[in-house]
Parts: sequence; structure tokens; C-alpha cells
Amino acid sequence: MVQHFKVTIFGDCLPVYDGKRSLYTASPLPVATGGVDLDVTLPGDGGKDRPFKVTIRFVSLVSWHMLHEVLNGRAVAEPVDLEKPISTNPVHAVDVVLRHLPSMKYTPVGRSFFSSPEGYDHPLGGGREVWFGFHQSVRPAMWKMMLNIDVSATAFYKAQPVIQFMCEVLDIHNIDEQPRPLTDSHRVKFTKEIKGLKVEVTHCGTMRRKYRVCNVTRRPASLQTFPLQLESGQTVERTVAQYFREKYSLQLKYPHLPCLQVGQEQKHTYLPLEVCNIVPGQRCIKKLTDNQTSTMIKATARSAPDRQEEISRLVRSANYEADPFVQEFQFRVRDEMAQVTGRVLPAPMLQYGGRVSSEPFMPQEINPALSLQNRTVATPSHGVWDMRGKQFHTGVEIKMWAIACFATQRQCREEILKSFTDQLRKISKDAGMPIQGQPCFCKYAQGADSVEPMFRHLKNTYAGLQLIIVILPGKTPVYGTKMNTSIKQ
Repeated sequence: MVQHFKVTIFGDCLPVYDGKRSLYTASPLPVATGGVDLDVTLPGDGGKDRPFKVTIRFVSLVSWHMLHEVLNGRAVAEPVDLEKPISTNPVHAVDVVLRHLPSMKYTPVGRSFFSSPEGYDHPLGGGREVWFGFHQSVRPAMWKMMLNIDVSATAFYKAQPVIQFMCEVLDIHNIDEQPRPLTDSHRVKFTKEIKGLKVEVTHCGTMRRKYRVCNVTRRPASLQTFPLQLESGQTVERTVAQYFREKYSLQLKYPHLPCLQVGQEQKHTYLPLEVCNIVPGQRCIKKLTDNQTSTMIKATARSAPDRQEEISRLVRSANYEADPFVQEFQFRVRDEMAQVTGRVLPAPMLQYGGRVSSEPFMPQEINPALSLQNRTVATPSHGVWDMRGKQFHTGVEIKMWAIACFATQRQCREEILKSFTDQLRKISKDAGMPIQGQPCFCKYAQGADSVEPMFRHLKNTYAGLQLIIVILPGKTPVYGTKMNTSIKQ
């Protein structure tokens, strides 16, 4: 838009845009009081251009002088709300100036910017991968404006053929060894992952039209039909495989696989998986699996010195001094980090409980001085402490407790459960939080559907129930959904 209307509107001015409704310029634009309407055309999904009408209207001046006065602690005639992100907010304006060029070079996500992996590979599985980037924001601090930068990482969908994406999602090692259609469970799982993603087609030469997936067909491409209108005006039924063979001379390699339904569902637009690629730069907003979360943590873990060096490298790479938009507004960003004076607070002392005597409990025989002497005092080292051989300062006695075992009897036999309860009672007593007697309830449960009825039964049957111990057979969806819901209730 700036290039198209350079002569009539913008001239040599370099405006910055916040991606919403605010456009900032370093000098006034030749715009009438009522504003000016501009016709702008942008490329849209599906290869069709999208026309827009943009109205530019002068709102107000942003006062750098007022911001300077506030940062220096001097009173101003009108109070300045430095947190409210409106067009007249000087802090917001500075932030937009410094974010304008990165927003064009990288993929913006909130206040962070990410770039596609180049020179590194951190796959997460399931068609997802780690993208590294940086967080950037402007904050008023220490009587000056500070640029806050930190490294960040998030999950994106890998740009690859949809066939390969499906194989990763369904854990298929070789698609050529899968001559049968997808099972219903596989189709549902694949639909859940790809629905809402953008894909681009590869069968139209250089015209890579983009579409958003709305569904995955139940039938394979060899059987999936749609109404096709011929040049004569007659409407006939065609399978997707027939249409691509007749229209594009393309014999599908995987006609037994389903199709992607794209665009609006009522329009019946179907694409074979093998002619589609995942569009790059799509952030994954769905919940990561446990394995993906673990891989993400390992890929992003950094020591403090490494993090500092990475941030310094990001600042050097940004090269704010050469940023034309920063120069336009006559800003200057220093390359070195701000130094602040700090101190490390001493670790607090920890006081454990005293040892519980094996003799019968006789309150009248307690000697307060002796009881205090028996308590152990410890100082944490490097933020950690050791509870072995020590007791809680104020332990709670558990009198009514239950066990719910979601493992099968084959995985966890009754004698193993009994041994576990005996050891638990001994350890809890040694730690100063005694668990008394046998559990009031100890039964095997079957599947996630039994979670809520079981918790409801325990709540209604055993008044004063203090503790429920749940035994799970390794990684299971029982805890991730049903268990959390039941506990919160």
C-alpha cells in the first residue's frame, strides 16, 4: 500500500503499523481532515485477490516531550497512562516502531517473533517441530525506555507433504506398505490433527492455491463422489480419482486414502492427500503430548550464560541502528545489556519436626524444652534440602483414606497393593504424617469412564475422607482429562 500510494500520499515517509488500527508516521501526511479512502488489493487463499477499502484519518499527535517528562519524574498537565495501548500512547508508539521490521521478516506470535528452522532440526513428532525466536516489548524503566528481549520457543506444524504428515500423526513408517483404507479410529485421529490447518496444492504448476481444511472424508478418493457440472450444463457424479485423471491426467498413487475437504463444507471441494502440502508458518495451538512436552523442554533448556549470549546475538542480528523505521523516528538502541545492582538473599532456615517416640502418647509427660531440642534445623544448599531421616514440622494424621487402582490385576496384583499400603504407612509414620489403619476403600477400576462414578461414590459414602491414592498403569489419558475434572469437583 505504501509503495502503491507513494506519490500521492506517503512520499518519502516510512509509516509503521501495529497490525490493528493504528498507523504512525514521523511527519504529517497530506490527508484531509475527513480522511482519505484507499482501494487496496491483497492476495487471498485459493488464488483469488481480496479487495479492501482502507481509510486513513488523522487522530492526534504523540507527544515525546510528555513521555520524556514522565520518565524524568516531572509532573505533567495531563496524566499519561503508560499501560493503555491506544493510538496516542507514546509507549505503544515506540513499541510499534521497534516491532514493524521484525513483523515483516519473521512470523509474529503475540509479542514474539519466530523464524523457520535453518541449520537445526528439532522435530517433536506428530507433524510438529520446535521453532526458536525472541520476545520483544518496550517498557518504561529506570528513567528511560527499555527494550525487553528474551529467547522463546514454540511448536509449529512442519511444512511437508500431507501424506508424510499423516504418517507422522498415525505412526505409519512406510505408506507404501499400507494398501488398505484408514480405519475409523485412524481417520478420526488424523481429522483431529489436520482440521483447521492450511494446505497448498501441487497439481496446478506454479499456482500454489491455499485452502483451509474443514474435514476428512470417510470414503477414499476412489469412492468419494461430488456433483460436477459439465460445459453442456449437465450435472454428473464423479469420483475424486476420476476427476483428477480426466482433468489433470493424474493417476492417483494412493486412491485408497481419504480426501481433504477444504473451504466451506457445502461446496464439496475435495483434494487427494497426495496433491497437498502443509503451508509453512502455522503455529500449533493444540495441547502437546507428554513426549512432545518433554522434547520441547530438552530442546529449549539453557544455562544463564548461554541464554545471555543468545540474547546478545539476537540484538546484534536485529541491527537496530540499520533499521530504516528506527532511523525514520530517530530512535537509538544500545547493543549492550543494562546492568543493575542486585544481591542474593540468604536462604531461610528450615525447621523439621521432632522424632515420634515409639512409647505410648502421654501428653502430660511432654517436656516443651526437650521437644524443641529434638527438632532439626537445616539450611538449604543451592535451593534444595533433604527430607530423608527427618519429619514434617506439623504433620497431619490421616485417619480415613482410599485407594483406586486403574491398573489391571495382572499388572498390579493384590499382594503388591497390600505391600504398597504397608510401606506407605511405615514411611508416612517416619515422616511425621501417620496414615492410620487400612484404607476404607481399595478396589480396581476399569477405564476413564469409571473415574467420575467412583469419585462420586467415595464422596457420598465416606464422610471425612482425607486422601485418595490413585494408581495408574503408566502414561494414560485417565489422569489428563477425567481425573483432573473429578478432583476439581
